[in-house]
Amino acid sequence: MGRQTEIERKTKETDIRLALDLDGSGAADVDTGIPFMDHMLTLLAVHGFLDLRLKAKGDTEVDDHHTVEDLGICLGMAIKAALKERGGIKRYGEATVPMDEALVRVILDMGNRPYLAYRVSLRKQTAGRFDVGLIKELFRAFATHAGVTMHVDLIAGEEPHHISEAIFKAFAKALDRAAQKEERLDGKVPSTKGLL
Repeated sequence: MGRQTEIERKTKETDIRLALDLDGSGAADVDTGIPFMDHMLTLLAVHGFLDLRLKAKGDTEVDDHHTVEDLGICLGMAIKAALKERGGIKRYGEATVPMDEALVRVILDMGNRPYLAYRVSLRKQTAGRFDVGLIKELFRAFATHAGVTMHVDLIAGEEPHHISEAIFKAFAKALDRAAQKEERLDGKVPSTKGLL
C-alpha cells in the first residue's frame, strides 16, 4: 500500500489543498500565492523525493503569516497521515547541507513527540519581500501536526536566501531518511514501547 495522502483545510484566513506521496520522485506543482514559499516547498519535494501538489490561497494582503503557518499545519497533517502507525520506518533522519556560505543541520525523530528547536539567528530578516522569520512558524506548525521532534541548527551563513534554501534542503534529506522503510523491522514500530 502506498504512502499517499490528500489534505484540505479551509479557514477564514486560508484555503489549502495538498496531495503528497512520500515515495515519489520529486515532482512538484506548488502555488501558495507566496513565490518564495513556492521555491522552498519545491526544493522540499525535489530533494526529499516527495511528490507534492499544493494549492493555497491566503490573506496575504494582511501579511504572509497565516498562509505560511497553515502550510506547516497541512504539511504536518499530510506526513502524519501518510506514515499511518509509523510501522517499519527508520524513524530518525539527519542531514547537513551547504548552500554557498550557509551550512545548516536538520535532525528529525518521527517518534510522535512534537517539538521544535530552531537555532537560527539572522542579521537580516528578509529575502526579497519575504520575512524569513516565518520559516520558524512553518516548522513549529509542522512539528506539532506531524508529531515530529525537529532540530534546526544554523552552523554558518549570512545571506537569508541561502540559509533558507539550506534549511529546506536539509529538512528534505532528513525527512527522506527518517521516513524510509527499514526492512529489518518487518513492519514493526521502531520503539521499545511498541507504539509511536
